Amino acid sequence: MPARKEMPSTLQRSPKKAQDTWAEAHDSAVHTYGEGERAHRVAYAALKHEFEKVGDHWEPKGRKGPSDKQASNPRAPKQRGGDKKTAGGVDANASKKHLYERAREMDVAGRSSMSKKELVDALRKENAKRTRRARSS
Repeated sequence: MPARKEMPSTLQRSPKKAQDTWAEAHDSAVHTYGEGERAHRVAYAALKHEFEKVGDHWEPKGRKGPSDKQASNPRAPKQRGGDKKTAGGVDANASKKHLYERAREMDVAGRSSMSKKELVDALRKENAKRTRRARSS
């Protein structure tokens, strides 16, 4: 399986089910579209239907479904001038209460006064920070 060789480090630190989901979707997309960015986008979209990024790894979501607008349509062509923005694995479709709890678990400062959009953004940034830290150690 080519996906196992290319598996991102955040998935290597995640449950086997998350790894299997990403790998199966990636290999299927490679078969359909060929190797490259599109296969990775499709694999991440499949992953985001069942998992959300928490810090430097992925954890199961309480519900199935896309995590953001882009994850609901991974095959959409790139827009001119760059990709559509994603929530970076944060479940932007989750309730504000869920996002607040994730922010509390990750000790995000100022979370009590944040809107839902601000919580998504803060979690995305905290996840990226923790992933960078994990990759450098």
